This record gives sequence, C-alpha cells and structure tokens, in this order.
Amino acid sequence: MGKAVQRRYVGLTAVVAAFGMTATLSGCGSDTGGGDVTLRLVAADYGTSAENSSQKYWDDVAGKFEKANPDIKVEVSVYSWKDVDRKVAEMVKAGEAPDIAQIGAYADYAKADKLYAADEMIAIRTGSNFLPSLTDAGEVDNTLYGLPFVASTRLLFYNKGLFAKAGLGAPQTWDDIESDATALKQRGVTYPFALPLGQEESQAETLMWLLSGGGGYTDEVGNYNIDSQANIETFKWLKNNLVGKGLTGPVAPGKLDRAKAFEAFTKGDVGMLNGHPTLMQEAEKKGVEVGMVPLPGIEGPTEGSMGVADWMMGFKQNGHRAEIGKFLDFAYTDENVLAFADQYDLLPVTGTASAAMEADSKHKQLREFLSALPNSQLYPFGKTSWAQASESIKEKIGSAVEPGGSPESVLVDIASQARQAESAE
Repeated sequence: MGKAVQRRYVGLTAVVAAFGMTATLSGCGSDTGGGDVTLRLVAADYGTSAENSSQKYWDDVAGKFEKANPDIKVEVSVYSWKDVDRKVAEMVKAGEAPDIAQIGAYADYAKADKLYAADEMIAIRTGSNFLPSLTDAGEVDNTLYGLPFVASTRLLFYNKGLFAKAGLGAPQTWDDIESDATALKQRGVTYPFALPLGQEESQAETLMWLLSGGGGYTDEVGNYNIDSQANIETFKWLKNNLVGKGLTGPVAPGKLDRAKAFEAFTKGDVGMLNGHPTLMQEAEKKGVEVGMVPLPGIEGPTEGSMGVADWMMGFKQNGHRAEIGKFLDFAYTDENVLAFADQYDLLPVTGTASAAMEADSKHKQLREFLSALPNSQLYPFGKTSWAQASESIKEKIGSAVEPGGSPESVLVDIASQARQAESAE
C-alpha cells in the first residue's frame, strides 16, 4: 500500500467531496467494529498550568464524539511531555497498549507491526488533507503510520522592553547573542539567554543550535552524524561563549526544562530564548512585548527553520480499527484542528485548516511561522531508532556544556548510541 494508497487519497478526494462520502479504506484491515467499545486515548499535555491543560480539550472532543457515536466511549489520559512517551512505551511493553496515542515518536511501533497504517483507519478526505511535508515525515518504508497532529516552527524570541532599555537591536548572529546577553547581564537580567537543555525537550533546543551552526542530526543521505565537526564546534561555542561566561542564568542548562524557561520569559526574567508560537500568547497575556527573528547563525540568520510535529497513531492490539478511524476522522475536522491550534498558538497540520488560519487576521502573528513550515527541517522521525536517540539526547546533552564537560565526548557518546540503535533494527 503506502505511496500508492496515499496517491489514491489525493485522486479520490474530489469524488468523496462530490458525493458527501466519508469513505474509509476498510479493505486493508479485518477489524470492522460492532457493539459497545471503549477506546483508550493517551495524549501529551501542551498546557502550562491546570487552567489550559490539554485534558480539557480532549475531554471536550471525546464528549462530542461520544454524543455522535453512542456505542463508542473514549477514556482520555493526559501526561506531561516529560512522561508521555515513556508511559506509552511501558503500556506497550506490558501488553496494555492504548488504542490511540498522541506522542512524539511512532516509527519503532510501526516497525514492530503494532500500528495500523493510515489507509487502514482514516477516511480518504482526512488522509489527503494533511500537509505533504508532514506526511513525508510520518512514513516508515513508504507507508504512513504517524499522522501529524500539530506542528510548529521555531524563532528566536526576545523581550523588546529589556532590549529597548539596554539600547539593543534584534540579534542576527551568534556574536550578537553573546554581546546582547552580556549587556543584559550587566543590567541585572536573570536569564540573559535561557538555554533549556533539561530532559523535557532538549532534543529540540539542540537541533535548533545544530542547524544554526551548519549541522544537524543526520547527513545528506540520512545517516546519523550527531558528532560531526560542525556540531562539536556549535556546542563548544555554547559552552565557552554563553554558559562559561555566566550568560544563561542561575539554573544550569542541563537542569533547565523548556516549561521553566518559558515561564521565566513570561515573567520578564529572560532576555532571549528559542521559542515556538505557544510562548507568544502566554507572554503577551503577562504584558511582555515579544520580538521574534529567525534563528541567528554564525554569520547571519539561519536559512530555514527547525520544524516540529507531534504524532497520532492507532495501535492494533485491541482490534478497534474501525472505531479508531471514526474517532480520528472526527478529531481531524477543521473545527477540532483549529480549536487546538488556537488554544496553544500552534500550527495546524491540514491544508484546509492552515488556509483558514492564514486568512484569519487574528492569526497575523503566526503567518511567519506558517510560511516557515513547508521548508523547515524536522527530526528524523521515520528512523525506528529515533525514539532511543532522542532519549539519549535528553539525558546527556546538558552535560556537554557543564564546567569541565567535553562537548566532543558527549556528542560522540550520543552518536554512538544512535548508530547502535539504528543498526540493531
């Protein structure tokens, strides 16, 4: 199936729309549903507090879905990003896989034949509506298993008020970052540059810096090169020019999680950090005027951007293929996609919702993020080893910039584990 079925998605969309059909490619699977079923959904929390927890969003979606499908119940469990991937892995290992998971990686489950392919679950019009760059990243062996759920690109955020008081302009290069951070430190700013290399999402912070230094996680043919010379030089610069000079604040980068860094930014305690659209909304609520520029590089702004996508997947274990498909078709309606994107200032993953957001003047500030998404570089999601490689980065990368730490030895260690995980597949 794979590519051929995805082409069918595109070719049949017009037919489906014309006849008002909600066709699902049920010929690929044998689970047809029937009778009362309870779906278990495990999802990540994008909120920053109990007030905007993702639990509320999913409870609302589940309630509306159950009303329209009274024979299907949906039990929702939401965990922090620090825990959700591990929770799902533990459930799968224990033989208690959820029916649906919305997490950060899918490829290892797909390779182990634990997931339904997209064309076994969702309607043609749902599958054909995903943005092509994201569906490419959701494939294993040319078959779509990871359904993109939400996306974002990253820019450098800076506190306009703090910059104005210090007489600073927006940074364009690494040298600008260092000199601006030095000036902010002299004025008593708590975190001149917040560098969250803690375990919550350090794989993202790392990739942003690697890209700005001309490197990345993989080479031109897709092989891991985490220990490339460009990457080593990037982390040497961070260690010597930011961390070593006391420009990253009172919390060691390896102990600073993204959520804490973002919280400090919204309080006005951070001069600069790498951020995504959600932070913009939270900062403005607290009265922080936000400036945004492309990620500064060695000699100027970085070409392209880091893109992030999170994934939805359906597990085979409980045999609820048809019911999973019904729920996913419902979850990916424009109303639900835009509601989630609106709540967290993230980017929708479907063509119709993206077009609606771009046309809506209230989302004017997101247009720069939207325009960057098609050309952004994502994690190597399709590698079955990526989940393990990502965990290794989360656990170890902070030590690369510690006093006495060796960026080269840490990156070599991470790269070695990533290659071992890849060769073991």
